[in-house]
Amino acid sequence: MTNPILSDWTGPHGLPDFAAVRFEHYGPALEEGLAEARARTTEIAEQETVPTFENTIAALERSGEALDKAASLFFHEAATQSTPETEALQREMSPKLAAFSSEVYQNQQLWARVDALYQDNELTGEEARVLELYHRSFVRSGAALDADGRQRLAEIMQRLAELGTAFTQNLLADERDWELMLAEDDLAGLPDDLKRAMETKDGYKLTLSRSVVVPFLETSTRRDLRETAWTAWTARGANGGETDNRQIAAEILALRHERAQLLGFDDFASFKLAPEMAKEPGAVRDLLMQVWEPAKAKAEADADRLRALIAADGQNHPLEGWDWRFYEEKLRAAEHDFDAAELKPYFTLDRMIEASFEVANRLFDLTAHELDVPGPHPDARIWQIRQGDRHMGVLVGDYFARPGKRSGAWCGSMQSQEGATRPIVTNVCNFAKGDPALLTYDDARTLFHEFGHALHHLLSEATYARVSGTSVARDFVELPSQLYEHWLSVPDILRGYARHYETGEPIPEDLLDKLLAAETFGQGFQTVEYVASALVDLDFHTGAPPADPMQAQAETLARIGMPDAIPMRHATPHFAHIFSGDGYSAGYYSYMWSEVMDADAFEAFEETGDVFDAGMADKLEEFIYSAGGTRPPEDLYTDFRGRMPGPEALLRGRGLAA
Repeated sequence: MTNPILSDWTGPHGLPDFAAVRFEHYGPALEEGLAEARARTTEIAEQETVPTFENTIAALERSGEALDKAASLFFHEAATQSTPETEALQREMSPKLAAFSSEVYQNQQLWARVDALYQDNELTGEEARVLELYHRSFVRSGAALDADGRQRLAEIMQRLAELGTAFTQNLLADERDWELMLAEDDLAGLPDDLKRAMETKDGYKLTLSRSVVVPFLETSTRRDLRETAWTAWTARGANGGETDNRQIAAEILALRHERAQLLGFDDFASFKLAPEMAKEPGAVRDLLMQVWEPAKAKAEADADRLRALIAADGQNHPLEGWDWRFYEEKLRAAEHDFDAAELKPYFTLDRMIEASFEVANRLFDLTAHELDVPGPHPDARIWQIRQGDRHMGVLVGDYFARPGKRSGAWCGSMQSQEGATRPIVTNVCNFAKGDPALLTYDDARTLFHEFGHALHHLLSEATYARVSGTSVARDFVELPSQLYEHWLSVPDILRGYARHYETGEPIPEDLLDKLLAAETFGQGFQTVEYVASALVDLDFHTGAPPADPMQAQAETLARIGMPDAIPMRHATPHFAHIFSGDGYSAGYYSYMWSEVMDADAFEAFEETGDVFDAGMADKLEEFIYSAGGTRPPEDLYTDFRGRMPGPEALLRGRGLAA
C-alpha cells in the first residue's frame, strides 16, 4: 500500500493528503526515509569524481527529501496531538535520527570531499555561504576528531536526543494530567469568557493551559485557589516520580559540557555562541545586565505599589508569586482606568488573524485565501498566501489548546522554501477555545509573533533550503517575529480589527488610548522574569556543569538579587526552550538580542512618518524577510538600517530608559 506521507504531495498547492495519513504510516515512513537518506549520502561519499559544489553540497541538500517529509509531519503530530503511541515512536526514533546525523557529519569520505572543496573553491554568493555552513557543521559535529572522539560524540548526541524527548514528554504529562474541578462559588472574579473556557458537563475545570491558568491568576479573588494554581504551574517537571525532570537536566548539562570540550571549547556556552551574532558569553552577559538593573529597579518599585494595594484591601499577607498578577491588574485598572477584561470582547481570534494578514498586505502586498481542505487536525485552518498573482506558500494554523498538545506557541515548517519550491508553514498556539474565541492583548501579540516567523518562510527567496526562511543565526531568528508584533499596536490596525464580538463596533477611542498608554505597564515584572531565565541558562552553560541544577539556579538568582515575588519565566524543570533540544540552549538570551534590532528597526519606520512606508517595507523584505541565511546577519541588518543598533531603543520600548 502506498504510504501517503512519502507519495507525491498532490493536494492543493502541494499539500499532503492529511485525511489519508494514519498513525501507522509514520513509523514505516521514517524508517524508509532514513534508509533512502543513508543510501544517498553513501553514494555521495563514495563517488570517485573530483568534488564540486553540485556533486557534493547540492547533492547533500537533496539527499533527505523523503526523511524530511516524514519527520516534518510526524513531529508536528507529536507536538500537537500526542498519544502514548506517538510518544513511544518518538522515543524510538529520536536517537535513531541523532545517530544518523552523526553518521553523516562524521563520515570521513564525505568530510574529505567537503573540506577539499572548502579549502580550494572560487564560489561566491549563496553557494559560498552554503558551503561555509556545511563545512562548519561537519567540524562542529566532530568530523575532524580521531575515531575515539567521533564515537564518543556520537554516543553523546544519541543520549541527548533521548533525554530531550524524555524532558518534553514529562513536561507534557505534568501539564496534561493536572486539573482542578471548581464549583460555581469558586469562580469569584473570573470574567465570563474564562468561565466559558473552563466549563465542562461536570463543572468548571482549571488546567495548566497558559490561556487558562494565567487569566485565572490575574482575576480570581480566591487567594487560596490562586496559590494552588500557581504552585502547580511553577512545579511542572519537579513533582517527583517518573515525570521529574531535575536529574534529566543535570545529565543534559554534563553531556553538553563534555561535547564542547571534545570539540576544543572551554564550555558549552563558548561552543554554542561561536557561530551566533553574540560570538561569546561575555557579550551576552553585558547586554542582559544592561537591561537587568533598570528592570529590577522598576519591578521593585512596582512591588511596593502592589503591597500598598494589599494593605488597602485590609490584608496583611506578604506579596507572593500568586499575588503579583492579580494585584498588578488592580494597579493597571487604577492607573490606566481599564482592566484587561474590558479588552477581550474586542479581540476575537478571527479578527486578529485578519489583522495580521492586513499588515502583511500593506507591507508586502501579500493576500491570504482560505482553503476548504482537510488539515492535520479538525481545528486546523489552511490558507494559500499570494503576492499579487504569485503563489508564495501555504500557512497551516492550529490555534486552540487541547489535551496532548505541547504548551506555548511556535512556528514550524512541513516543507522548506528552496528555489521554485514554496514553503508549507505551520503556526501553532494554545488559545482558549470559545464561540467566538476571545484573545487577550498578549494572545494577539503571540499571534502576530508567530505569523512574523511564518512570513520569514513565506517571503524567503533562497536557492538552497540550508539558508532559506528561518535558517539563520539563533540570535537573529526572532527579529522578523518580534518586529512584526509592533504593527499590532498601530492605531489604524486596532481601529479596523479590534471590534466587539457581539455588536461589531470598533474599540472605543478612549479604551484604545488607554490600551496604548499602558503598553509598557508591567514591563518590570515581564523583563525580570525573562532576563532571570536567560542568565540562569547562560550560567548553566558557562564553566563546569552544575551537579545540582536547582542549587545552581538558586545561586544565580541570589547573586542577581531576584525579587522574591517574581518567579523565573521558565524554571529549570520546565525550561523546555533549553532542555527539550539544543535550539535555545545557551541561547535563551536571543529574544532580547533580537529585540535590540526589532526596536531599532521599527523606529526606522517611525522616522519616515509612516509605519507602512513603502520604501522601508521594500528594504525590510529584501534584507530581512526574504534573505534567510544567505548572508551573515550583521551584513543583512546593516544593509537594512545602515548600522548596527545599541540597546537604547529596546529600553525606550520597554519603558525602562532613564
